[in-house]
Amino acid sequence: MSSFRIIHPTSEQVPILLSIPHCGVLFPDELKREFKSEKINQPDDTDWFVDRLYDFAPAMGITIIQAVYSRWVIDLNRDPDSKPLYTDGRIITDLCPVTDFLGNPIYSDERKALSKDDRSGRIEKYFQPYHHQVQTLLVTIKEKFGKVLLWDCHSIRQQVLTIQKEKFPDLILGDADGTSASPGIIEAALSKLDHSDFSVRHNFPFKGGYITRHYGKPAENIHALQLEMTKVNYMHDDELTYHKERAEKIRSLLKIVFGALTGILKQ
Repeated sequence: MSSFRIIHPTSEQVPILLSIPHCGVLFPDELKREFKSEKINQPDDTDWFVDRLYDFAPAMGITIIQAVYSRWVIDLNRDPDSKPLYTDGRIITDLCPVTDFLGNPIYSDERKALSKDDRSGRIEKYFQPYHHQVQTLLVTIKEKFGKVLLWDCHSIRQQVLTIQKEKFPDLILGDADGTSASPGIIEAALSKLDHSDFSVRHNFPFKGGYITRHYGKPAENIHALQLEMTKVNYMHDDELTYHKERAEKIRSLLKIVFGALTGILKQ
């Protein structure tokens, strides 16, 4: 089975690619038995329903690539060389995590780390195919339009004590401290997000993961932004089930944002 799924535009294509790296819930048959069965039935660190939340995008001409396998198999938004994303003391799970975000073991043998060979094998089988396809799509779209925006889609619990004690704001736009996209694109996205009923922060506490930092090259007309959002924006308070009314509100805002960005990218 492929480690990714591509959803092509259903209307005239625009120069935007959505990446959804943490929506996968499947585990390869050869690995499934290594995990705690009660854990993988509902892998807790999944960006639940983010693929459903953004399913309006192809009708706007936007291409989507989304993960099939759980981030517990391999985290597509971590540096393959294990360079840390942050150095402020927060707990961030590994490229091949052995615990969930709360520090609970996810493997049956409660291993402390994967072997070098296991990590290399997972990078080759699951990480590289996703990223090769992201790169291919970005090149193809840029060749057609002259520029392209990669929008990396994420969600998180409203509160994760291993990252910070306070609840997260509704929406956090990350651009690697202004280095992954042009000022005009950043300002356009922030302006639309700020003129909403949601609380918005910029680059804190998240500034974009590996995907945003790796692919964002505004000098080459390849721009990248990450949007992190708390799950209660589109899920019930239990953060387990989809809430259609809440989701429609955030979907309406996202449509406005993508409309504005499309206009700028087509200039």
